[in-house]
Parts: sequence; structure tokens; C-alpha cells
Amino acid sequence: MSAPIRRALLSVSDKSGLIDFAKFLHENKVEILSTGGTAKAIKDAGIPVKEVSEHTGFPEMLDGRVKTLHPMIHGGLLGIRGNAEHEGTMAKHKIAPIDLVVVNLYPFEETVAKGAEFDTCIENIDIGGPAMIRSAAKNHAGVTVIVDPADYGVVIADMKTNAGAVTALTRRQLAARAYARTASYDAAISAWFAGQLGEDYPSWFSFGGKLKQTLRYGENPHQTAALYVTGEKRAGVASALQVQGKELSYNNINDTDAAYELVAEFTQPACAIIKHANPCGVAFGTDGLDAYTKALVCDPVSAFGGIIALNRPIDGRTAAKITELFTEVVIAPGADDEAKALFAKKKNLRLLITDGLPDPGAPGRSVRNVAGGYLLQGRDNGRVTKADLKIVTKKKPTDQQMDDLLLAFTICKHVKSNAIVYVKNGATVGIGAGQMSRIDSARIAHSKSKDAAKALGQAGALTEGSVVASDAFFPFPDGLLVTAEAGAVAVIQPGGSIKDEDVIAAADEKGLAMVFTGMRHFRH
Repeated sequence: MSAPIRRALLSVSDKSGLIDFAKFLHENKVEILSTGGTAKAIKDAGIPVKEVSEHTGFPEMLDGRVKTLHPMIHGGLLGIRGNAEHEGTMAKHKIAPIDLVVVNLYPFEETVAKGAEFDTCIENIDIGGPAMIRSAAKNHAGVTVIVDPADYGVVIADMKTNAGAVTALTRRQLAARAYARTASYDAAISAWFAGQLGEDYPSWFSFGGKLKQTLRYGENPHQTAALYVTGEKRAGVASALQVQGKELSYNNINDTDAAYELVAEFTQPACAIIKHANPCGVAFGTDGLDAYTKALVCDPVSAFGGIIALNRPIDGRTAAKITELFTEVVIAPGADDEAKALFAKKKNLRLLITDGLPDPGAPGRSVRNVAGGYLLQGRDNGRVTKADLKIVTKKKPTDQQMDDLLLAFTICKHVKSNAIVYVKNGATVGIGAGQMSRIDSARIAHSKSKDAAKALGQAGALTEGSVVASDAFFPFPDGLLVTAEAGAVAVIQPGGSIKDEDVIAAADEKGLAMVFTGMRHFRH
């Protein structure tokens, strides 16, 4: 056990809980050192505080850039308690030990997120704060460091129990959190600098985040998992308000993210139903209810226990329809009181409300672990418009078919490869995902469309008269011919195969319209 805390240095940008904590320290006979706005806040609360400049005998200078970078501060933090040489040096230079450091850093991440100018961002890079945190954390055998107001209570409880001291275990835990915070802070700064310089992949790359939720388990019960949030201001599952329902699982979060990113692609009212990160139904509608009803038609069996995402606020009519089916998660940019009341009757259903939709065209990165490292790539924010399409067949798509082709290809972007998507009149009628063969994906989608037709009491397959999208080119005519057998009348694909001419000839022979996008959407 270390000695009781007798001197503390407090310098915080986030002043939540500051006054209560400072009052506790004062009541426990702890001398408080502080700087700038923190010192003023403590003083205004009637709590004695000593300015750092008075403690060091050296004034703050360079517009406050230099105030704690001084041997009186870092000597007081780094001096090893019980080490005769260190204690002798400290006594010789009249360096008083500092037993507790409370620092949360300049709000760099928040400043960048607000779109501040370059110079403003630079001024919000904290120097003295990280230096003190690292000094205190290194010497955690004798010094306690706090970087998060949430930990005030931990230190208070320890001090109350241990006659004003903090246990070795708590000091070590807080030191670990401190280094994690400075690492994340530096990662944010380095990423911002790289962006300013146009360096997508600098020679050193790191990323960080803050723990939001420890999850019960990962994809499977024997795996651990947690959700971390970054400084990216992107509406979605990580920032959503959970209105009701059980705790989200790893798979819930992963699938809900996939669903919401998909519906965010569209300006029209749209609904996506997701199962195991793949859509099993997507549709446009006149409103949320219409979109959901059409999306459900595509694969009502797979929709059971799925994730439902809408890009419009949910009203009571839509909620009433959704609650007819067992659903794990519903996410939308809003829900009215009637909808919330109806969802509340389904205690296990998780309802998530966001403050908007993610921008599908925004830049970003995705990360995947590999043995010994990780793969980093830009987010697939590629989008295809009518102007990008090249008609390569004798037959041209109708206006309705062209709209459906664009919808199908956009959905393909969110389906695991190899992906085949059939669409008719603004709604999916067959989806084939994640197969080793594009032919198999086309056949599976057709087969499921037969099941959907049967559920509606119709003969044949819903793919009759549809359009079809492929996320990558058809390497041979055989895959295209399978979609023609399924009833597709128009095709959208990237093109670029050495067999393109053979594929185009096959489409002409079958009387299909076909367009090339020049862009593929693999999703592994």
C-alpha cells in the first residue's frame, strides 16, 4: 500500500464531476494544484487551489502552451518513492511529490469532428496533458492517474477504505487506461494529419476507440467481444439510442450495421430486412409500411428473427405490421409514440433510434485482421448513376427496368459475394449470396423466388419479368443463361471479362437488355 495522497494536480477540459471530486480531496487534506480554467472553476467553488505557476515559480507562457512542462511537475511525478537517490535529488531541488494527476485532454477529436480549420485543430493538440499522464502512469507504483471523470468514484472509494491511499491494483488499472487514452488520442491526431496530407496509407498507422459496451459473447458463445466507438460522426448502430429490448449481441450489432448502411443508400422510402449480414428483402415504397410490406415478400421465411431497417421514422401503422413477425432489431431515424408503445409490447425486440442516416458516399476505412497484421481499405462508397451505364446489347432497358437495374446493383454492393440480385418494380424478388459459383447464387435466388411465389399463392417464380444484377462480371455466358431461365429480362453487371463478347452475344440471343457499370462490388 502506498502512502496517502497528499498532493494532486487537476487540469481538465471535461469538468463534469470536477467540483465534487475537488471538494472530496480538500476534505481529505489533499493540496490541490491546478491550471487555467480548471483552477478558476475550483476557486469559484470556494475550494482552496494553488496555481501551477506558483508551485513551479515559473509563469505560464507562449499563450499557455507551456505551463506544466517543468521539472517541479515531472520530477514530482517521476521520482520513485522509497528510492534514496531520487528522494535526495528531489529534496536538493525542493521538488514536492505529486501523488495524483487528473487530466482529460484538449478536445481534439471533437474539434476535428466539427470541421474546424487547420490552425484551430493544431491548437487543440494537447502536449502537457499527455506528458503528465504518461509520467504518472509510468510511475504508477507511487502515483495515481485519472483520465476519465467516470473513475472519480473508484479513487474516492479506495481512499475512503484505505485511509486516503489508493491500492496498487487500482493504480495499475488506471495507468493502463491512461496509456490506452493517450494512444487513442495520438492515433486520432496521426490519422487527421495523414488526411490533411492526402496520405491514405502512411508508413505507420494506428487507430483507437473508446469502450461503449462489453458484449456477452462474440459470434459464438466461446468468443469474447466488445463494442468500441471512434470519433467518426456517422449515424448508425454505434451511436444509436436503444429505446427498449434486450442487450444487443455481437451479431445484432453486425447485422444492424449492415441493414442501416443499405437503406441509407436511398432517398426514397426504403426498407431492408437482414439475416446474417445479408439482405433477404429490400424495397422502395410510398412510405415505410409500403416498403416493409414489399421487402417482406422476397423471403418471408428468412426474415423471421431478422433485422429491419428503415430510412424513414416509423409510425404506428408500420410498427403494427412489423410486430406481426418475430424480429430481433428494428432501426430507423425515428419512431412516434404510437410505434414505441406497440414495440414495447414485444419485450425482447430491440428498438434503435438514430439521429440521421450515414452518408453512403463518405470516405472511411474498413479493417480486417490477418495473421501478423491487418488489411486496411477504403470504404466501398462507389455509386453508379444512369449516366455511368453503357448499354451493350441490341435491346435497351425501359425506364422502369433502368430504375430497377440501378436498385439491384446498389443492393448487390451489400450482399456477400458472389452476389446475384433480382428486382422487379422497386423490390427484390430473389437474392443469392455468398456462393463459390455465381451460377449457384443465380440458381439459389431463383429457387427462393419460387418459394416466395408459392407463399403468395402464385405459380412459377417472382423472378419472371425481373431485372438481375451481378456484383462482378460474368466470366462465361453460363451464369447469364441461368438468370434468363429464371425469367430475367434485363441485366446489370460490371463487364470487363475476356469473354464479354460471348456474354453479350448470349444476351442478344435470349433477347435480354444488358448494361455495364464499369464498377464491381465484391463483399467478402
